[in-house]
Amino acid sequence: MADDARSGNKILSLLSTADALLMTPHLQPIDLPVLRYLERRGKPIEHAYFLDRGFASVVADGASDRGVEVGLIGREGVTGLAVIMGSDRSPHDTFMQGAGAGQRIGVANLLAAIGKSATLQKTLLQWCHTFMIQTGQTALTNARSKIEERLARWLLMAHDRQDSDQLDLTHEFIATMLGVRRAGVTVALRLLEKRGLIDAKRAGIFIIDRDGLKEVSNGAYGIAEGEYRRILG
Repeated sequence: MADDARSGNKILSLLSTADALLMTPHLQPIDLPVLRYLERRGKPIEHAYFLDRGFASVVADGASDRGVEVGLIGREGVTGLAVIMGSDRSPHDTFMQGAGAGQRIGVANLLAAIGKSATLQKTLLQWCHTFMIQTGQTALTNARSKIEERLARWLLMAHDRQDSDQLDLTHEFIATMLGVRRAGVTVALRLLEKRGLIDAKRAGIFIIDRDGLKEVSNGAYGIAEGEYRRILG
């Protein structure tokens, strides 16, 4: 695999030459605009996506039409966790929230590669483990943290997966992702802005002070990220 093809996505960059060669013939570059669906809830998953740029939201809908984000996936990982762990579909939607690009592989080809390599399977399962830690932390944060703490964590997670300090996201979209009212998000953004941590505009948010956001998150941010570093480096 060419170096530039492996450098954007961290999971691909971790693969040995032998494991990379199992994947190379089947990886297809693809542009991923905002709101492009990568997985539809309850539908068979057709491709796994290794993102090079941008990030995707994994959204649980439950019995209503109001979704709540349960996880983010960017260049640190890969979609299709259900397939990696032995299923063919998920009850959640996964769609692009920050526009980007990446590489995709058909599910049949991914499973064939996993079947030929225990080390490839181990790397992908390690990623699944770190994502499960992230979703667990999201549940804990949603249950115990104040809205400004939840928002600070979410902004840090989105910033981790972007190449820019500018996040092109509306207040309404953030409210949907956090499962709160838009008015609550607006108040929380103003609090963060007043402290000089962000610059919030109508169509986007500019990150000014990451360390300050970490402090405001009150421990909500960092555990999942630390587990990722411990497992995958």
